[in-house]
Amino acid sequence: MKRVIELSINGNSYDVVISPEDLLIDVLRQKLDLTGTKKGCGQGDCGTCTVLIDGRRTLACLTLAIACEGRQILTIEGMERQGALHHIQQAFIDKGAIQCGFCTPGMVMSAKALLDERPDPTEHEIKLGISGNLCRCTGYVKIVDAVREAAVRLQADAAAGKGA
Repeated sequence: MKRVIELSINGNSYDVVISPEDLLIDVLRQKLDLTGTKKGCGQGDCGTCTVLIDGRRTLACLTLAIACEGRQILTIEGMERQGALHHIQQAFIDKGAIQCGFCTPGMVMSAKALLDERPDPTEHEIKLGISGNLCRCTGYVKIVDAVREAAVRLQADAAAGKGA
């Protein structure tokens, strides 16, 4: 039986008609046209569908949309502010950590969850933080470098009293 739920995504409220079995990834992409979150394996193995729910990284391909009512969802579209890329997004560009780009939104979201929890992560912590995300184009060196650079930029902003 279909029902209307309210989802809070990227600071906006959406009333969405769903079926109880609708997955968050499908609601985001098909019903709300938020296509930045990619649909990869559909089994929770690749991390391309990573979003943040209440600040925690979550696989949208394994999450029922109905379970997200009353929670705060952040997708890649919600990372930029007033037309400016988030430091994590810019660091991925600057460090050449984007190749085909398919995994990038999920990687960025995992990096955000990591840096929100650990503002100055070690290389090992960065590798653990993105370990649920697969990239078929790189050896992860540039991705780890980008996360490290984003951490430096975010810390500099924090020291200067600026928000990210």
